[in-house]
Formats: sequence, structure tokens, C-alpha cells
Amino acid sequence: AAGSCRRRRLAPLNEDNGRFLLLAALIAAYLSAGATVFSALESPSEAAAQLRWNRTLHNFSRIFNISLPELRAFLRSYEAAMAAGIRVDALRPRWDFPGAFYFVGTVVSTIGFGMTTPATVAGKVFLIVYGLFGCAGTILFFNLFLERIISLLAFIMKACHERQLRRSGLLPPNFRRGPAMSGVGSLVGWKPSVYHVMLILGIFAITLSCCASAMYTAVEGWNYIDSLYYCFVTFSTIGFGDLVSSQNAVYQNQGLYRFGNFIFILMGVCCIYSLFNVISIVIKQVLNWVLKKFECRCCPKCHKSSARLGRRNAITPGARLRRRNISMDADGQYDSDTEGRRLSGEMISMRELTASNKVSLAILQKQLSETANGYPRNVCINTRQNGFSAGVGALAIMNNRLAETSDSR
Repeated sequence: AAGSCRRRRLAPLNEDNGRFLLLAALIAAYLSAGATVFSALESPSEAAAQLRWNRTLHNFSRIFNISLPELRAFLRSYEAAMAAGIRVDALRPRWDFPGAFYFVGTVVSTIGFGMTTPATVAGKVFLIVYGLFGCAGTILFFNLFLERIISLLAFIMKACHERQLRRSGLLPPNFRRGPAMSGVGSLVGWKPSVYHVMLILGIFAITLSCCASAMYTAVEGWNYIDSLYYCFVTFSTIGFGDLVSSQNAVYQNQGLYRFGNFIFILMGVCCIYSLFNVISIVIKQVLNWVLKKFECRCCPKCHKSSARLGRRNAITPGARLRRRNISMDADGQYDSDTEGRRLSGEMISMRELTASNKVSLAILQKQLSETANGYPRNVCINTRQNGFSAGVGALAIMNNRLAETSDSR
């Protein structure tokens, strides 16, 4: 059993790699399950539609005395016209300034409806350069929006938490935010719950989608389910393009509708992006829980052997005398750093004592240097040396601001 645990520790599969491989396996299973469900749901409808189309095509060829090859050639020309944006009904111009602005908005937000695409070589080359910087800047905007919305929710939830503490009598009525907060044990290190933030973002996303769907139903003439479907496909930046808003030539209150459409899409994409990141944190926690379940069951035996190896350098004057002293001083007060060792009947090892003295001296020197240069003393040493120590991107924002993602949990 110990040999199997030793082999497991020597393997190159650490926690991060294990989480990555587990997530890849779950995504593959998720994709297979989704493909199975959609194939079962949509395949019969596709086959029935193909059968109806073949029957219609043969009836049209027989009634109007047109050969099938000529009719298929005409339909291919019609499909090419549709790909170029030409429709039977009058539509808005695709490449006037409002249409081009709508196009670049779908490009940089990675929605990509596909109803408008550049046809010239110069336009395609410019799109590559334009999308490179535009998509990067938009992702940065989404991350900054996520940081602000999390900070706002944290401020509101902390105010609610303080109000709840006042009602329960754990916080003085005249408490004000400021330096006095460090003395209140209930608020030291307090962070909002990731589940509460996910619930609030989910409610806001649902409300926003319902309001936008009501507008699209009234203006575009879609049914409400199609409008909800369009909102999710657009806000999540999937952008199939089977339903696209603001494409008719004329609308009632056209300027107001275009402005409302832009605001709904912008707020919806930002909100769904934030919600997706919170959900990804929850998925990561589930993966960590699964990895813990996969740990070796013989680890207690390994812990015993490693504990015996770790006691070689400890100063142990006598086992029986230690047991007597511990039993006599069991009710005494111990420091948090040495309490575990004293309860186990050991004094501190010389190696740990030397290391702790070095760390204390380094921290003291760092604090003196920061005080002399005007920096705050409570800044971690590695924080200023390495800008990536706390991570980057949306996951780092969530780890810094939410409770269940901190290292202490």
C-alpha cells in the first residue's frame, strides 16, 4: 500500500494536471451527451423536411414543365444571392454606417452572426487585423466589468451583513467603516459567497433576457420562445445567425429601437460573461471535490511513516516525562504555532526554529524598508515582486474577491 502511494506521489500528475484532465474528460462526455440528445431531437425533423422538399421540387418540375437540372441550377444561384445578403423582401443596407457598426460590434464581441461578411480581399485582410486588437480589448473590458460588478455586489452584501450583525447584537450600533473594522472579529477577512453572487447574477441575467425578449417580440414579430432563444444565443456570444435583430428596412421608432437593442446586447453579454465565470468557479470546486474522492485510501499509513521521519531532528528529552507534563498542563494556554507540537509531546525542532527566525528577520527588514519608502507594511513580499502571483484574468478576480475560492477555504 505504501509503495502504491509512493508511486502516486512520484507521478507527474499533480493537482492542476489532474483537474485539467478530469475537466477534459467531463467536457468530452458532455459533448457526446449533447450530440446524442440533439441528434435524437433534430434528426427526424430534418429527414421529414428533406422529404417534403424533394416532393415539392418534383411537383414544381412536373407542373411547370421545367427540368430538374435547370431548376437546381436556379436554386444554386438563389443560395449564392442569399449568402451575399440579397433577399426577396426589402432589407436594410448591410454596409451603411449603422450596418457596419452593427457588424464590427458582433466581431469584437465574438458574437459573429454571419449575416454580414466582407466580400473583398481588402475587407477580409482588414478584418483579421481589426479583430485581433478589437477582440483583445473587448475581453479586457469584460474582465474590468466583472471586477466592477463583483466589487459592487461585495459592497452591497457587506452592508447587508453589517446590518444583520447589528440586528443580532454582534456589532455596535454606532459602528462605521474605517480603521475600526480591523477590531471587529466578525468582519475581518469577510468576503461574499460565490453562490450568492451566482444567484444575484443569474436573477439579473434572467430579468434582462425577459425584458429584451418582450421588446423583440413586440418589434420583430417573433414569438416569446424564439426571442428568449435569440437572447441566450446572442448574450452568450454563440451567435448562430438564424435569428438576427434590427434587420428590417423600416421600424416604428427605429432610432429608439436600435439604441435599446445595442444597450440590451451590451449589458446582456457583460452579464452572461460574468455569470459564466462564476459558474466556472463552482465547476472548479466540484472538480476539486472529485479529485479528493480519488485520493488513495491508504494515506493514513503513509502519514504515520512520514510523521516518524519528521521527528528525527526534534529535541525529545523523554517520552514518559513529556506525557506527564502534557497531562498536567493540558488546561494551559498555548500559542497557535506550537500548540500542535506540545499536544503531541514534542518541542520545536532546531530546523524550524532557525527557519522561523530567518523569516521573522526578513519580514522585519521588509517592513522597515517599506515604512521608510512610504509603502504599506501589510503588503506581501511576493506581491510586488511578481505581478502574476495572484493569477490573471477572470479566475484571479474571483479568487481575490469571493470567499469559497480563497486559499484558506
